[in-house]
Amino acid sequence: MTTFSKITALLDRHKADYRVVEHEAIGQTDTISALRGNALNQAAKAMVLEVTMPEGGGSRFLLAIVPGDCKINFKSAARAIGGKKSSFAAPEMAQSLTECVMGAVPPFSFDDRLALRVDTRLRDVGTLWFNAGALEKSIALNADDYRHIVGEDCYADIATPVAVSA
Repeated sequence: MTTFSKITALLDRHKADYRVVEHEAIGQTDTISALRGNALNQAAKAMVLEVTMPEGGGSRFLLAIVPGDCKINFKSAARAIGGKKSSFAAPEMAQSLTECVMGAVPPFSFDDRLALRVDTRLRDVGTLWFNAGALEKSIALNADDYRHIVGEDCYADIATPVAVSA
């Protein structure tokens, strides 16, 4: 089953309010947001992080979801799952855990080894936009439905707004 099929099956099972948008294969948040016509703060950027756990606890992997107008706060993301620090996971590991090419990773984890945390700024965006496991497919999902599916415990302050220079 493709990642796209897993997502739509999950959304259908929860009777979520969503629509699929097909477009040019683009994996850059600002470019695809302009093409789709959504505000950057509605775009869900997904990043796979490797988190160092305390006291010889090894490492864990985290799927961090932040708004398109923000950047990841590595320390806050690590703390959100009880870790000390985090960094981007190796691209091969990220692709293995998500079964997606980078840029197409959705805001859902289908692998038990991959914890999920979503920045709190994405709670109230109305519609959440994301690439849906494929660079040429996006989903526009009601943000309340997303929160219902992933659960309130997945939300944490893990992002920092990007300063806009004039």
